[in-house]
Amino acid sequence: MRMEEYISKMKGCSNCPPGAGLPEILWSWLGAVIGIGICGYISSNYFEPMELTLIIGSFGASAVLVYGAIKSPLAQPRNLIGGHIISGLVGVACYQMFGQTLWIAAALGVSFAIAAMLATRTLHPPGGATALIAVIGGQKIHDLGFLYAFIPAGAGAAILLLVALLVNNLSKHRKYPEYWI
Repeated sequence: MRMEEYISKMKGCSNCPPGAGLPEILWSWLGAVIGIGICGYISSNYFEPMELTLIIGSFGASAVLVYGAIKSPLAQPRNLIGGHIISGLVGVACYQMFGQTLWIAAALGVSFAIAAMLATRTLHPPGGATALIAVIGGQKIHDLGFLYAFIPAGAGAAILLLVALLVNNLSKHRKYPEYWI
């Protein structure tokens, strides 16, 4: 490939994605406020007193997908649940094996999580953050060990999914999911 061809690939195309109308914005907002709100409420009132958590940063990105980009393959239930659980398991394993050098554990955790999600057809971009949080999340997260993949990662994703099923289907113009498997 010539250098000009290589550089021209970085220009992108001139078509901007279409904007979202006000109803779409409001439905997406409603799903996100309920989904993240429930995770936060349950976490602060029930899980945190037991030294657990039910909310992690990667759920913010999951909310964007499952409430704002509901037709995306990356937002479908298999990807949401599988992506978080698989990435959580990979992240914990990388921390346990390579945690003495955090930057190596972080790089391997995210890269192996991507590979595992691709191999299992569960690609969910927030899963990369779930793996990274398993490595850099601090002592509270590290103390969870492999439980982290299920609580908070899997259980929180399940709550986001339940809210997505309920809220996204209230509007006659929205349908979620596109597929389950």
